Amino acid sequence: MKRTQEFLTALDNGMLRYFREIADVMVDRFGISRAEAVARINDAYEGSEIDPYPDLMCHEEPEYWAYGLYFQARNGVVPRGEDVADLAQWEKSPAPPKTSHVWTLAE
Repeated sequence: MKRTQEFLTALDNGMLRYFREIADVMVDRFGISRAEAVARINDAYEGSEIDPYPDLMCHEEPEYWAYGLYFQARNGVVPRGEDVADLAQWEKSPAPPKTSHVWTLAE
């Protein structure tokens, strides 16, 4: 398990790939920068104890976590992938402040 310059939690190689897949989903589906996607992940998981791959969070696809990190829950529910036709109806969670240390990648 190691920390990378990218993520602020110790991850083995399998979980590092998994976290990168979460970031990829946010970049591809929501059109945000990789720096913002990584900052959102860091904001949520910094210092968390993540087990080696497959950690319990792997029982869900990366899309599950990406949508949860990007959108605000409404009545405890966030949109999930292809099941939602119009994502414009969902409120985006604010990104961490640009001055925060969770921004580990340049824009």
